[in-house]
Amino acid sequence: MLTLGIETSCDDTGVAILRDEREVLCEFLSSQIADHSRFGGVIPEFAARKHLENLLPLVDAALRECGISGHDLDLIAVTRGPGLMGSLIVGVMTARALSQAWNVPLIGVNHLEGHLFAPLVDAEDLEPPFLSLIVSGGHTEIIRVDDFGKYELLGQTRDDAAGEAYDKAARILGLKYPGGPEIERLAKTGDPHAFDFPIPLKNTDKVEFSFSGLKTALLWQARKFEDGKIPVEDLCASFQRAVTEALMSKVKLAVKMTGIRKVSASGGVSANGALREALGNAREFRAWLPSKGRCTDNAVMIAMAGRNSWIRGVRTSEVFPDPSLHNLS
Repeated sequence: MLTLGIETSCDDTGVAILRDEREVLCEFLSSQIADHSRFGGVIPEFAARKHLENLLPLVDAALRECGISGHDLDLIAVTRGPGLMGSLIVGVMTARALSQAWNVPLIGVNHLEGHLFAPLVDAEDLEPPFLSLIVSGGHTEIIRVDDFGKYELLGQTRDDAAGEAYDKAARILGLKYPGGPEIERLAKTGDPHAFDFPIPLKNTDKVEFSFSGLKTALLWQARKFEDGKIPVEDLCASFQRAVTEALMSKVKLAVKMTGIRKVSASGGVSANGALREALGNAREFRAWLPSKGRCTDNAVMIAMAGRNSWIRGVRTSEVFPDPSLHNLS
C-alpha cells in the first residue's frame, strides 16, 4: 500500500511516500526558517505563499525518486488541522485536486495525531496502551493512547506552549529565531542552577502545564543586569532546566495516575537534548523518541497516521481545512 503524505500546517512543507505501515520510500521537507527569521517569527500569509511555491515541486520530486506516478498511489493523507488557515488551505486543496486527478482516495489527518505517530515510524515495539507527550511551539499536552483512534487528553498547558515559551525567552535575551535551538546551544556552557527559576505547577495534583510565568521570571531576572553584562549562558541553562523539570514532573504524574509505564514524546521540543536525556534516564517509565529530524512537522508522520486511520475504516466524504481542530477523540 502506497501512501502519499502532505504536511503544511505551519511553515514547513513536507511530502513523503510510505509503503505499507512504516517503510519510508522517500521524504522531502522544505523549511522556511531562513525566510521567517528576519521577522523573528512565522508570518502566516508569507508561509502560505511559500507552500504554494514548494508543494507541487516536492510532490513531483517524490514521485520521481520512487519511480512511480500518481496513479500508482493507494491513498493520499493530508494535514487538515490544527494550524495556520492559509497554510492548511494550500495543503488540503492541493491534495483534493491530486486525489481527483489521479482517482486516489483522500483522508484528512489531525496534526496532533500525526505527532503521536512520529515515534512509531522507527519503533515497532511501541504498542498501545501508552502515554504521548506532544510538546511543540503550539502544543503541550499529554494524551493517553488506549488504542489507535482511542485517545484521552489527560492535560495540557493553561497558556503558552513550551516551544512558544522558548521562542519568547530567546527574544527577551536577544537571540535569533528559532529560539529553542539557540537556548539549547548556549545552555551547554551555562550553569543550570545559577538561577532558581520556579517550576510551574510542579506540585499540583493535575496533569497541567503553564509557562507564561516562567517566561516573565526570566524577563525580570534579565532586567537586573546592564546591557552587555547579562549572563546569557547561565540564564539559558537555568531556563531550560525549569522547562524540562516542569515537563518531566507531569509526565511522571500521568504515569502514576494511569499505571502506564510506556511514554512517547514528539513535537519540536522533543528534539531538545536536555529533555531527551531526562526522558531516557527516567526510572518510572520507558521512553520512545522519534529521530531528531522527525520531531518537528513532517509528512512521514502524516502518511503513517492517515494510513492507520484508513486501515481502521475511517472515511471522510470531503476534507476541509480546520485551523481550530484539536479534539483527537
